[in-house]
Amino acid sequence: MKVEPDVNIYVNDINPLGRKTILFIHGWPLSHRAFEYQFNQLPKMGYRCIGIDVRGSGNSSKPLTGYDYNRLADDVRSVVDALKLKNFTLAGHSMGGATAIRYMARYNGYGVAKLALFGAAAPSLTMRPDFPFGVPKEAVTKIIQATYTNHPQMLRDTAPMFFYQPITPALSDWFFQLGFESPGWATASCAMTFRDESLFSDLAKIQVPTLILHGIHDKVCLFPLAEAMKKGIKNSKLVPFEQSGHSLFFEEQDKFNMELSQFVG
Repeated sequence: MKVEPDVNIYVNDINPLGRKTILFIHGWPLSHRAFEYQFNQLPKMGYRCIGIDVRGSGNSSKPLTGYDYNRLADDVRSVVDALKLKNFTLAGHSMGGATAIRYMARYNGYGVAKLALFGAAAPSLTMRPDFPFGVPKEAVTKIIQATYTNHPQMLRDTAPMFFYQPITPALSDWFFQLGFESPGWATASCAMTFRDESLFSDLAKIQVPTLILHGIHDKVCLFPLAEAMKKGIKNSKLVPFEQSGHSLFFEEQDKFNMELSQFVG
């Protein structure tokens, strides 16, 4: 799907005749395939599940620029327009959750009936003078530097941060394969965005029912971020995941799928 003259966004539309639509935005440094364990189950329950690969990842184009939250939100709007989506649930993980929040603020929630955020990188993934709840900016800078000098090792080092429960070599390989579909320049540019940008003013602009799912052991987007989102988004509900880190949709997939499906209705 073309969003700029030389930029195409890959869209996987599963069960297009489903009764209710969920548009999934994946996190860094993954692709729509991260939601495999949702796509296995939710379409069988009657939902239309749309997974996109954001620019720079998966099967989408990998331009040199366009990895700020405004441009990523614009890409989502292009998909919404092309598919003529209405009354859908917008769902985002990690950086994808931040992109979903920016979409809500930038486009006044166009077409969105409900919002679901999983381990979202908001209102700020990193610490700020007035927000001590994120990770140190220096930690993200090290990831950016490692991406430019030894991308494979960066992915190997990052994988364990995503999971609370011990991961098998096979799961580590899966994470590596998804991450390595994104070239270094896109991976680093996205990391610069979630290091430097924030979404404090965006939260108050969200006018739809919002579900916040967050692993209490999350080492990437720390749990206090979820509490800040709950405080900043009116009509929001926070569900802690007691046995999960950043990959709650994998680590507690049955609970995750139940919470999401009940919320969507």
